[in-house]
Amino acid sequence: MSTSLNPSLIPRGPLIGLASLALLALVGASAMRLSGVDIHAPDAAAVTTRELRFEDRPDGSIAVIDAKDKQLVSTITGQSGFVRGTLRGLARERKRSGLGAEQPFELIGRADGRLTLHDPATGRTVDLESFGPTNASEFVRLLPATSP
Repeated sequence: MSTSLNPSLIPRGPLIGLASLALLALVGASAMRLSGVDIHAPDAAAVTTRELRFEDRPDGSIAVIDAKDKQLVSTITGQSGFVRGTLRGLARERKRSGLGAEQPFELIGRADGRLTLHDPATGRTVDLESFGPTNASEFVRLLPATSP
């Protein structure tokens, strides 16, 4: 018994309509992309910002240091895959640009609840909340404590 579809069983009109719709969507998306129109929503205002430096330690941990007062904010130990992966991507971009680790990163808490990690050296920004609340919470704890 054959499980293949008989081409004569598929009505030609709806098939052409679906193909046209797919082609129209592809052309529309390509036109927007190539036009250079910025379709991103602007970032909400920054509520809190902290400049941080991340330093690898001999024991495999990462020291998180406040760039302004040089105080240790936290030590990242163990896997912490999301934090390590995010930092690895940003460090790779700096290395590709011929930059070092001297300039701190900016961790920004925004008025709409979003959290971003910005690298002023390369201009790259990572929207941390895009990876879910559990992953973003790894960075939330690095923000300065706010007064009630």
